Amino acid sequence: MRKMYAPIAIVGVPTALGGHLPGMERTPAGLRGLGLVDRLRARAGLAGVEIRDAGDLPIEPGFRPDDDPRARNREAICEFLARERDLVAATLDASDLASPTRLLILGGDCTANAGAMAGLRAARPAARLAIAWFDAHGDFNTPDTTPSGNVFGMPFAMLCGRGDADLVAAVDGPTVMEQDAALFGGQVLDETESRMLAASPIAQFGAGMLGRAAGQASVAGWAAVVAGRVDGLYIAFDLDCLDAAAGWAVAMPEPGGLALETALATVGVLAAVIPVVGFGATGVNLENGDAPATADAIARLAEAAFTLP
Repeated sequence: MRKMYAPIAIVGVPTALGGHLPGMERTPAGLRGLGLVDRLRARAGLAGVEIRDAGDLPIEPGFRPDDDPRARNREAICEFLARERDLVAATLDASDLASPTRLLILGGDCTANAGAMAGLRAARPAARLAIAWFDAHGDFNTPDTTPSGNVFGMPFAMLCGRGDADLVAAVDGPTVMEQDAALFGGQVLDETESRMLAASPIAQFGAGMLGRAAGQASVAGWAAVVAGRVDGLYIAFDLDCLDAAAGWAVAMPEPGGLALETALATVGVLAAVIPVVGFGATGVNLENGDAPATADAIARLAEAAFTLP
């Protein structure tokens, strides 16, 4: 296995402000307590890679109930996303796109990935980035379409420049062009969200498709086309895209999702074609399932993202 020796910087984003479900705000500290950093260093594909922990973005409180039907905790979210952007930008080495520091985000809810993209853009303003959004849910709602008011159902749309001006501005959106974006494993989509995605240039790869050779070939084809026009890829990975039957410790488990081995293969296909500049693990609630197995899955997924065959 040929290794990429550029360092990896870990940033924790301890937030569950994006919705009605507490617990995700405790995930970054919980993963460290489960030895995630040592698990990463023990992966063969990351041997020789410097892994440094930049700590957590201060967010207090990390969860707060709010009944706003359009965007729960929007002011607090806009405030911490701007600070996440600045922390990520300060953490990354912007000097050389050929061998830059790579980013590992530990969420928190999925808004953390939109802030990470803003930080990558701030650190590397000349770079054109693609995004692979792994999620059982579309996260492509806006305050006008949401049935719940959960902002953690909006970050994919926000980083594409869709939604209310304050939320989009908080992540410097758009940070990607929609033709450079894809949804992987999406299966529980609201009707309007589904229609918006279907009408957009965003590619979609379902769990059933990805479990077959033709689906993996389709991913490789998409990646090859996108690789010709971008400088790097960010992988946003909500672990609820994995099949709930395996007992993963996630906030919103869904049946019929990706097998872990399928997810690893898909991430590996992407990483073999487009340099991965960042990987974000989100949607985890360590109180809801097999926490050690979930921590190990995150380490394996990060290994797949940050190494090349």
